[in-house]
Amino acid sequence: MSNLPSYVTAAKPVPLANRAAWYKTIAPTYAGVMLWFVFWQALVGGQGTPGGVLSAGLGPALLGLVLAALICHFLFYLAPGMLGMRTGLPLYIVGTSTYGVQGGLFMPGLLMGLLQFGWLAVNAWATSMLLCKCFEIGLVPGAGGVMEVQVPGMAHGIIAAVFAIVAAFVGLKGIQYVAKVATYLPLIPIVVLLILLAMTCGGLSGFEPKKLVESSATTSLDTWAVIGVLCTYIVGFFATA
Repeated sequence: MSNLPSYVTAAKPVPLANRAAWYKTIAPTYAGVMLWFVFWQALVGGQGTPGGVLSAGLGPALLGLVLAALICHFLFYLAPGMLGMRTGLPLYIVGTSTYGVQGGLFMPGLLMGLLQFGWLAVNAWATSMLLCKCFEIGLVPGAGGVMEVQVPGMAHGIIAAVFAIVAAFVGLKGIQYVAKVATYLPLIPIVVLLILLAMTCGGLSGFEPKKLVESSATTSLDTWAVIGVLCTYIVGFFATA
């Protein structure tokens, strides 16, 4: 015990009575992040997913979602995720119990911090792609004559750089203001997805993957490729986030 740092020896479990309700913690924000538009923009095709994850039909797509959810639950939530809830100890102590005092500085400490730089880059790339398409700037003819964002390109690069700088500044100086509305921000993607469902649910009975693939002017993903893409998206992000 004498060799342990003070932050480890002084850590005490938080009693159940003193714990915040789930809707007052990071949980709503976390759910909202999992609804990030990058994860569902590939439904009907896009970079790396020709024909979209619906190109093999609704069955494989739903199977991929269920399989990814089971992997996340049993491998990433049931044991490590519940460890903090059952012990009442904070993340840095849970990490220390798994990786040791020195290892806890890197996992989840340093590596989780470095990971955020990567996610900032992904956010900047995806957001600038969306803005370029919305305002029709930096586009070039792609496959089948469809206009696509030029990457690397001047317009995309400038927008991505500005977004990354602004996002980093907000993270450093204004995170307390973001935190005040973070509980409600996930309502935005939820509303968008509900609108998409309302607009498309009438065609579910007549959905034909072949027409979707033909309209994308690319080859389709087979069943296992669809499942693999969905598991990569969901499990990969759940594990890192």
